[in-house]
Amino acid sequence: MALPMDYDGMRTDDASERTDNVIEYKRTCMDFIEDISHDYEAWVDYYKLPKDEDHKRRAGIKATIQRTNDWIAKTAQTIKAVDVVMNDGIQKMAESTAGKPLEVGVFVNGKSSYTEAKPGIIDISVKARGKNGRKMKLGFHFKNDRFRIESTCGAYIEEDGLPTDIFDFMDVHLVLHAEKAQQRDVISFTVTVSEIDGDVEFDRRGLSTIIHIV
Repeated sequence: MALPMDYDGMRTDDASERTDNVIEYKRTCMDFIEDISHDYEAWVDYYKLPKDEDHKRRAGIKATIQRTNDWIAKTAQTIKAVDVVMNDGIQKMAESTAGKPLEVGVFVNGKSSYTEAKPGIIDISVKARGKNGRKMKLGFHFKNDRFRIESTCGAYIEEDGLPTDIFDFMDVHLVLHAEKAQQRDVISFTVTVSEIDGDVEFDRRGLSTIIHIV
């Protein structure tokens, strides 16, 4: 069984193409978030974890349901924005399900996971430390995709000049281009880090952030 963290963050049905009623679509997607959470809870069942870790992962899933549906209800203004928020929530549930054994922090304006920013160039701060003296480096979210990113405004993360170093303690800054963004746009992205043991990737985890443009 592949870890849920390998989910590509995209809902694959065509519900968004069958309606132009944003309120109706919000209800559909909020129900979908509730429904798919049971699949991730089933993964936690499958892992048969120690009690504390089991509770931590389930709590992460439940918190994501509440926060994602709140953003769908209050922040998303278009069908595309609903998709962005929903897919961000699915990705965050996958991350909670897979567990967070590495010390990783991704920050925009000093906040993680859910944050706000103004249009323009946005600084992303990534900090990470490995376990047992292992080193860290920027990883790939999926195959050849360095980052997962989805937005209502064509935002992208600059990939030229990315640090390829291996760090004892990673403290790097990424550049998110959102010059075309307008108020009420939303941007979701996932930064993946790899834990290195010698020359081998020992572990890999992604951390997702969603930004409301204000």
